[in-house]
Amino acid sequence: MIRAFFFDFNGTLSDDEPILCELWQALFAERGVALTSDEYYLSLAGFSDREIAERGLGLEGEERDAVVAELVRRYRQRVADGSSVGPEMRAAVRRAAASVPVAVVSGAAREQIEAVLGAAELRDAVTVLVAVEDVRAGKPDPEGFLRAAAELGVEPADVVALEDSPPGVAAAKAAGMRCVAVLGTAGPERLAAADETVERIDVELIDRLLA
Repeated sequence: MIRAFFFDFNGTLSDDEPILCELWQALFAERGVALTSDEYYLSLAGFSDREIAERGLGLEGEERDAVVAELVRRYRQRVADGSSVGPEMRAAVRRAAASVPVAVVSGAAREQIEAVLGAAELRDAVTVLVAVEDVRAGKPDPEGFLRAAAELGVEPADVVALEDSPPGVAAAKAAGMRCVAVLGTAGPERLAAADETVERIDVELIDRLLA
């Protein structure tokens, strides 16, 4: 029995990985580091914002936090109107929330997530939100998923996690959850650890998982 759906945010609930790639490319270039799209999707997508700054730019402490804050500022300028969450996804989240609690578990900043969920008129559908500020270790560490399960009082085995990246899939499986991975950020070969892969997340998928 499914007792909760846990949605990843970037690239899953919010169709924004191309936007994030552009923003990171600009931030890297401003610091004299070239970042190709292939490098972003193969090596960085799916990690938390602060981990991307650490891995890609070698930053830590205040310098890392300053880069992440600038990313958040630019991101909000681009998608804070809710446009990265399409009608199909909005309907899927609503359908899920009508049956069981919904959590968002993400390596993005709470400010980013709250802004988009609010503009997409989905904030009331999300019972628990675990953002980068709430964990010590980001995906592929399962900490965020386990924290959300504890807050909801559900067993990880009774959760379906919806993800789009190898680190996210690894985190969900390490937490003991069923994982459905949506194609786009990564191809099927890189998402093979998921229990299944799908072309899209829509009402039909949610209904099938709940059946």
